[in-house]
Amino acid sequence: MIDAHHHMWKYSASEYAWISDAMPGLRRNYLLPELRRVLGASEVTGTIAVQARQTIEETEWLLQLAGPHSPVIGVVGWISLVDPVAKAYLERLAENPRLRGVRHVLQGEADDFYMLRDDFNRGVDLLHGFGLAYDILIYERHLPQTMDFVDRHPNQVFVLDHLGKPRIREGVISPWLENIRELAKRENVYCKVSGMLTEADWTNWTLDALRPYFEAVLASFTPKRLMFGSDWPVVNLAGGHKKWTATLRSMTEELTPEEQESIFRQSAISAYKLQETSVII
Repeated sequence: MIDAHHHMWKYSASEYAWISDAMPGLRRNYLLPELRRVLGASEVTGTIAVQARQTIEETEWLLQLAGPHSPVIGVVGWISLVDPVAKAYLERLAENPRLRGVRHVLQGEADDFYMLRDDFNRGVDLLHGFGLAYDILIYERHLPQTMDFVDRHPNQVFVLDHLGKPRIREGVISPWLENIRELAKRENVYCKVSGMLTEADWTNWTLDALRPYFEAVLASFTPKRLMFGSDWPVVNLAGGHKKWTATLRSMTEELTPEEQESIFRQSAISAYKLQETSVII
């Protein structure tokens, strides 16, 4: 299996201000040795490490942790795509073949239409030339403008993180459902089945509460464009890596072996153009 979405960090309050008082368990280091133990318990053999703060230094650090003897076989990092010298940053970082994508924390921008800025889109235009995917991190309310954003880049591979963060906790499915169906018509967009437990009630979520949202993305994207992601260690807030992996296995148990293979492995290989797809932990 490939876990297409997890994080690592050396914790500091100033650098990880998004970790709120409601998340005390995340206020510590999460590093490679612990990741290895967690992945071994869930039978995961390769991962994509995703940026958790918007610095070049973190991207470089994640790339250092990736390699032939690491479970990390790809990195989704960060650069300032609005920077006039964004291409120079990409040229330097993309020398490392483990860089497989770029992400900006769009959900954290005060401007809900930041993704439609001309300078941001000029930066996104560069990614295709480097063979890099772009991870879309948004809230549900951003889905309408996300379609406009994606339509500007028909040759760019996009990966929607965390199903676009539907309001599972409140049991609200519309208009997320209609927007997801429309977004999925763009065949250059993949979707990560990740972050569901933390969008639900952290302590009282149920399989029945999750299932309508999973079935919606399954029908919309099909298994060929769905990929498993844990969002570790954030998933620890609502059950942990092993429990989430078992939950998704349960929701996919009636799919064919080929469909399960796509969700748990092949879609990540396709979206991120992974060269090495299995390691020994």
